[in-house]
Amino acid sequence: MTLTRTVLVTSGLALALFCGAAQAQSAAPGGKPMMAVQMPVTPEPAPVTLDPKTTALMVLDYVEDICAKQPTCTGQMLPAMTPFLARVRKAGILVAYGTRERNKDHWLKEVAPAPGDIQIISTAQDRFYNTDLDKTLKAKGIKTLIMVGWKVSGSVTYTSVGAMIRDYTVVVPMDTTSAGSPYETTIGFYNVQNSGTANLKNEPLKPKAVTLTRTDMITFK
Repeated sequence: MTLTRTVLVTSGLALALFCGAAQAQSAAPGGKPMMAVQMPVTPEPAPVTLDPKTTALMVLDYVEDICAKQPTCTGQMLPAMTPFLARVRKAGILVAYGTRERNKDHWLKEVAPAPGDIQIISTAQDRFYNTDLDKTLKAKGIKTLIMVGWKVSGSVTYTSVGAMIRDYTVVVPMDTTSAGSPYETTIGFYNVQNSGTANLKNEPLKPKAVTLTRTDMITFK
């Protein structure tokens, strides 16, 4: 039996996104109709083992103007990301950072760029769009991207899609990303798994797809 989760939405968009079945209607604030729809439950994180020589960590928007204002970022993401970044650096993994021009000097100090890290100034939520990120990563033999940052329903979603269409395999540690609400977070995890070559069963390291994992479930060869 397929597990499902019931959520409330204020438009019919979720039906298109999740092919859910409308179950009930009620009045929302402002008189807008609400409907209950079913969507797949986010799968359990999968353990993965990665090759440091062909893996890069992509850090998105861990910056003061965005992340510092979000309770889930400071209370959940940052405590997971800080020790994970230390492990990544110890393993010799390439680290790349992506944010907008106005935020490039405002990374949270706990996870700020180090000398030698790649820094991408983005013009869109997809950090591959109109940048040299793909060229730089491929020149270094990168095939797998660990993607972290704010937020899973925004930059993580769009950058992961940009990565998959360029033949990268993507790993998203669930404890290093989130969104403004549980509903939006669930949408983000569903969308990244349903993009590219779709991995709704969360098969570990499915090529050109997203695997959901957790920082303590990632090991390096």
